[in-house]
Amino acid sequence: MLPTRNGSIRLFRFLGITVFLHWSWFLVAFYQVGSRNLGDAELKWRVLEYLSLFAIVMMHEFGHALACRSVGGRADQIVLWPLGGVAYVDPPQRPGATLWSIAAGPMVNALLIPIFSLVRLSARRWGQDDPGLYVFWVNLWYINVGLLIFNLLPIYPLDGGQILRSVLWFFVGRARSLLIASAVGLVASGAALIAMVWVIVAGQNYFWLAIIAGFALMQSWSGLRQARALARVEMAPRRPGLACPTCKTPPAMGEFWLCSHCRRAFDMFATQGVCPQCGMIYNGTRCLECGAGHPLSAFSQQ
Repeated sequence: MLPTRNGSIRLFRFLGITVFLHWSWFLVAFYQVGSRNLGDAELKWRVLEYLSLFAIVMMHEFGHALACRSVGGRADQIVLWPLGGVAYVDPPQRPGATLWSIAAGPMVNALLIPIFSLVRLSARRWGQDDPGLYVFWVNLWYINVGLLIFNLLPIYPLDGGQILRSVLWFFVGRARSLLIASAVGLVASGAALIAMVWVIVAGQNYFWLAIIAGFALMQSWSGLRQARALARVEMAPRRPGLACPTCKTPPAMGEFWLCSHCRRAFDMFATQGVCPQCGMIYNGTRCLECGAGHPLSAFSQQ
């Protein structure tokens, strides 16, 4: 499950995007920095490294959010947590728009490489009085490159897995591309989790990597379930006489809408926006094809 703003601290709002920090970040920060016996000088650089990692991840997520908004999507929230960051992006349901929204995050890390390389070379001279300064920039260079390589692994829901899905979308469609990317991620993360457990049992400290692999495994499984749901929507008959104002696609006939109150699945258009179980009334809905939200009356006779 991805983190939400619940239990998170609001840090700031920039360019219409609100950044939250999940409470669990402090626990991991204490483990990474405060729980070790470090001298004052080493502690200073360790704290700066961790805060710099925090800043790099935040810039990465802003890359996702701003790219999504540049193609007409919605992105107004970023949550930072121990496993990285999550930019809640909702791009138009087109492969090109989705690909750009996802690829922009790793592009930020790629653009930081030459910048950090120049600073690293300069720090060799600056650090004559304080060797920790040069080591800090060397470590920061490796942290950024490591984040770039890790995020580009073709494991869903990492950026690499979502990029793979977006590219496949051009050729095999929305549902099948998600199915393939999720299956690849399921196999890869499952194998990684088994390997991490094996080395942990052997006495190696790879507990954190095992957590990441387990998280990827759960998200890949969720992607498979979502792909099956998308496939059912694609194969469903269409409601005659109605169409989405944005994509002009007739809505599917079937119980594909979930009531936010009682969690009952129902057909939004068959019941005129009323949940048959709890009576909750919906005046609008999102198109299952393009994701655009409209009043029910906007899905007018075409």
